Amino acid sequence: MAIHDLIKTFDSTKIRVVWDDEKEKYFFSVVDVVRVLTESIDGRKYWNKLKQRLAEEGNESVTNCHQLKLLAADGKRYNTDVADLEGIFRIIQSIPSKKAEPIKRWLAQVGSERFYQLQDPERSIEQAVKDYRRMGYSENWINQRIKTIEIRKGLTDEWKRSGVENETDYAALTDLMSKVWSGMTTREYKEHKGLTSQNLRDNMTNMELLLNALAEQTATDLSKERDPKGIVEAAHVAKDGAEVARNARADIEYRLGHTVISDKKAIDYIMPKDELPFEKEK
Repeated sequence: MAIHDLIKTFDSTKIRVVWDDEKEKYFFSVVDVVRVLTESIDGRKYWNKLKQRLAEEGNESVTNCHQLKLLAADGKRYNTDVADLEGIFRIIQSIPSKKAEPIKRWLAQVGSERFYQLQDPERSIEQAVKDYRRMGYSENWINQRIKTIEIRKGLTDEWKRSGVENETDYAALTDLMSKVWSGMTTREYKEHKGLTSQNLRDNMTNMELLLNALAEQTATDLSKERDPKGIVEAAHVAKDGAEVARNARADIEYRLGHTVISDKKAIDYIMPKDELPFEKEK
């Protein structure tokens, strides 16, 4: 499992968080959250007693917890109880605290921040271009990738206007569109390319980016025309948009005589340094 250590701050208190690339979700240090809720210096002691009581009651909050090695103040890593967003919410409900609601809102915001970073990078366009250049991508690929970010943002804005705001629903719609036009969900697509922590779109070829963008732009335009309400209607629109890209893909593959869904990832093209991904500079 590839994880990334992060430090988040709630009311000037640091909370250790890790991002799991395989599960594609956050895991929060239970002790750190408990420390905030109880305003106690020794959150570990409180959590140990609470964990014992919850275990005796058969509460799922404990059974859903597991341990990861997190960095401590002394710079070393120790096994620490962690829980995902759903699990940490359940633990919060077990602790009477005036900070329960504020930290729930904070946790929800942290979760949504990562989702949008994955689907629509929040870094500025200028910074994104610099990052891609530094990694060795070609100017043509970069221009196309930036455009797809803009298209993606237009689609998520439409979903939001339709009343779709839950991050799980966003992920479900994204998977639906990917499955329709490419034949694979996002996770399956990443596995096809042998990806772990890398962003799928950063590892698409020009053709893959074009087809994905066609699906999303078509879905965006259809949404503006049909004005869907809620996740069910938005899903029908998303499916129709993806079908346009699927049909285009089928026609292209018929004429080319081979699939355009590549199992290659960016590193296969970026190296050596004087060569650019997906195509050489003219």
